Amino acid sequence: MRITDTLAIDESEIEERFVRASGPGGQHVNKTETAVQLRFDVARSTLDAGVKQRLVRLAGSRMTKEGVLVIQADNQRSRERNRSEARDRLRRLVERALTPPKPRKKSRPSLSSVRKQKDAKARRSTQKALRQKPGPGD
Repeated sequence: MRITDTLAIDESEIEERFVRASGPGGQHVNKTETAVQLRFDVARSTLDAGVKQRLVRLAGSRMTKEGVLVIQADNQRSRERNRSEARDRLRRLVERALTPPKPRKKSRPSLSSVRKQKDAKARRSTQKALRQKPGPGD
């Protein structure tokens, strides 16, 4: 299965099971196995270690404890359309995992912005203090 021009996943690494779809659909849905359960063993795959880590993080609850990514597709009425939808979801997920996240650049407020904030806070404090009634000794 081709992901990008330079990356492809071997068909032997992908396992597909056809199961009965849940939900409405009448008699047909009760006797045909049109839903697809695509299983991709991330731990044993040929992907880079960084890509594997990002894929596990992106997969979330679709990842089993054993490191197998499970994608369920049962939206379509046809087995082939569900199969292509599941494969497309896997392809998009791996594509997202290929791009490493941008490193965070530490930032801090400029000295002038800190001064402006403190000046504004002091003005507000003075303004509110002037609204109070004078105390007994004032």
